[in-house]
Amino acid sequence: MFPRGSGVLLHISSLPSVYGIGDLGPEAYAFVDLLHEASQTYWQVLPLNPTQRSNFNSPYFSSSSAAGNELLISPERLMEAGLLKRTDIPSRGFPENEVDFPAVTAYKRQLLEAAYRRRGGRREREGFISFCDAEKKWLDDFALFMACKKRFRGVPWNRWPEPVKFRRPAELEKMGKRCRKEIERQKWYQYIFSEQWTALRRYCNERSIRIVGDLPIYVSYDSVDVWANPALFKLDGNLDPVAVSGVPPDYFSATGQLWNNPVYNWDNLRADGFSWWSDRMKTMLDRFDIVRIDHIRGLVQYWEVPAGATTAINGSWRPVPAYELFDSLKARFPDLPVIAEDLGTITDDVREAINRYGFPGMKILLFAFGDDNPDHPYLPHRYEQNCFVYTGTHDNNTVRGWFEQEAGEKERERFFRYTGIAGRSAESVVKEMVRLAQKSAAAGAIIPAQDLLLLGAETRMNRPAVEEGNWKWRLTREQMRNMPAARLADMAKQYGRAPMRGVSSPDHSSGAKGGI
Repeated sequence: MFPRGSGVLLHISSLPSVYGIGDLGPEAYAFVDLLHEASQTYWQVLPLNPTQRSNFNSPYFSSSSAAGNELLISPERLMEAGLLKRTDIPSRGFPENEVDFPAVTAYKRQLLEAAYRRRGGRREREGFISFCDAEKKWLDDFALFMACKKRFRGVPWNRWPEPVKFRRPAELEKMGKRCRKEIERQKWYQYIFSEQWTALRRYCNERSIRIVGDLPIYVSYDSVDVWANPALFKLDGNLDPVAVSGVPPDYFSATGQLWNNPVYNWDNLRADGFSWWSDRMKTMLDRFDIVRIDHIRGLVQYWEVPAGATTAINGSWRPVPAYELFDSLKARFPDLPVIAEDLGTITDDVREAINRYGFPGMKILLFAFGDDNPDHPYLPHRYEQNCFVYTGTHDNNTVRGWFEQEAGEKERERFFRYTGIAGRSAESVVKEMVRLAQKSAAAGAIIPAQDLLLLGAETRMNRPAVEEGNWKWRLTREQMRNMPAARLADMAKQYGRAPMRGVSSPDHSSGAKGGI
């Protein structure tokens, strides 16, 4: 299913930009050009959904599993479309190497409001109407949800007036009329995001680069997904969660990870033919070429924790009708280009499900040297072809940070014994780890941008089980200029990962094909 190739993990928000956060503008296209020059096949990003200050701006806790993040809309593209003028953009200094989310949110919304007021061209109106019709199934509820959020001063939906909280039809109709202008504004923001993202994805595909997107297994409680579909989650009569998500103690946390998302009511999902999951996968395949399912074991068995618990320790494993779910997805999407995030403690039933559907799993080199075990599944000589190898993910330290701060003496010695490299500097360790991934049998080799630049722990994207201070890291323009494109291209050629040029990736998108 997946061609042998290599790629880079870098979220859109981490791109350089004078607007305080990476976006879908010129720097994104420059990064695609860099990937093309470096003979790369894959660009992996994190979820593109809206982030919320209440959830510390994590892309894994969103107000919607279908909507796009308006903060990623490019002001330059809006200017090119005549929707912004230079005089609409106030001068503002932002940190170059991180995202100041409160400041960026206020700034970007000011620019979007200016662009919204200038909307109205015929082509744009036609595109907007077409988009609203095509995406009606999720867009109407999302726009109403966000309008209600604004009207009720941002409080979670379970604290809204009861007629709205419980979605009584007459009250929803009234809210739709009261909030008509805000509903249209929210839909227009989503239209602009879709136009800009579709144009960028097409630019990637024309250069034989496939975008790997991330599907978080759970959704946020304070989201349109739960508000509009309460029967699909384990909620009580007051629509409060009776059980929440997490994982038991593991190498990330001695007390487990308490994610606090509501868990699914799988009986009701099955009774509805898994249509919610099917529609969610369609949205993902409209947006990405390949979908990485985060924590796929939760679609075979999931860790259920009683609501109100302070840690994830006292949870229990619960079954999921996995084969029925995946059969229904395969019936609608026969190719189903999925990568299974199968990290952590994986049991035989999870392996059987992944193998039955041919989903490639993941190998993490940072975890390969913790035990003196030549049969460790993350050591490259143990890889099957149908897998993706990473030096690390967004949840890990950088390789340099691992070597300098986390790896013990025995772990380092196992690494040096396995690789046989002479140089023992941090730089030589990072370069060798990248080379191990590239020359392995794995179909895909994905390297975080931080490792390509030999960066340390201060640039890691996320620290699991730590709520604040994550998701902020950004490339500077100088760092992007210093990306080792020639070295990557040489490795791609040497290890058979250079793509065949002139062959575009399949386009699953059904959205508008504009270039706003």
